[in-house]
Amino acid sequence: MVICWASFNYFRILPDLSCSRVFSTVFFGRSGDEFVGLANYAWLFNSDEFYQAFKNNMLWLIVVPTAATFFGLVIAVMTDRIWWGNIAKSLIFMPMAISFIGASVIWKFIYDFRSGGDPQIGLLNAIVIFFGGEPQQWITIDFWNNFFLMIILIWIQTGFAMVILSAALRGIPDETIEAAVLDGANGFQIFYKIMVPQIWGTIAVVWTTITILVLKVFDIVLAMTNGQWGTQVLANEMFDWMFRGGGDFGRGAVVAIVIMVLVVPIMVWNIRRANAEMEGR
Repeated sequence: MVICWASFNYFRILPDLSCSRVFSTVFFGRSGDEFVGLANYAWLFNSDEFYQAFKNNMLWLIVVPTAATFFGLVIAVMTDRIWWGNIAKSLIFMPMAISFIGASVIWKFIYDFRSGGDPQIGLLNAIVIFFGGEPQQWITIDFWNNFFLMIILIWIQTGFAMVILSAALRGIPDETIEAAVLDGANGFQIFYKIMVPQIWGTIAVVWTTITILVLKVFDIVLAMTNGQWGTQVLANEMFDWMFRGGGDFGRGAVVAIVIMVLVVPIMVWNIRRANAEMEGR
């Protein structure tokens, strides 16, 4: 129950619903008074909208944590080798200070498209036109628009991954690196066979932390597409059924249960790993 309570508070989307309230709501209909049994679960497993949102969430889970962690690690290694590395880190970390809505507004201008022969003010379309291409409505392109939205979260979270992994890299003993150099290891071998294995635990923590964030992604999709053009995700699906046109708390609650089920194993893994590290000290 503690994990359940923490999960819903972590989402910040259902702050006024206790865990038991959510579990009981899934057995009631739209008004919350009519008992419908497992009808909401039956709807869930036969809903094309839910499967679309679930598929998109899985795509986000594959791409965003991996890309953000990878770029953060590469940048952390590179910036430690240049004299202006701290300046570069500050610039890369800066998006972390921007809210998801603010970041979405910035990227809306980057992806902006004007029809009817109007001048294109979107940065991406300006680049396309410069190279002789045709401007595109980027966030309406089916399937690929999901990746355009993912770029926003990768842009934000790369700075977080970079800072954590940079601190971990500084903890690697200099003697280990020097011994590898004396043995004739090149830069890639030092990175792949010396650095990465020694900070693998930190990499896993960064990856799982971003994964939890991705599971509750809401603001970016809401601000950029409002779930249109095949970009719906689970948190938006839950919000739509509970508080917008759907107005069906039963169906909204059952989607919330799915999100919680996805988050709990990752939270348990993180807690166990933290406890193991504390016991090993």
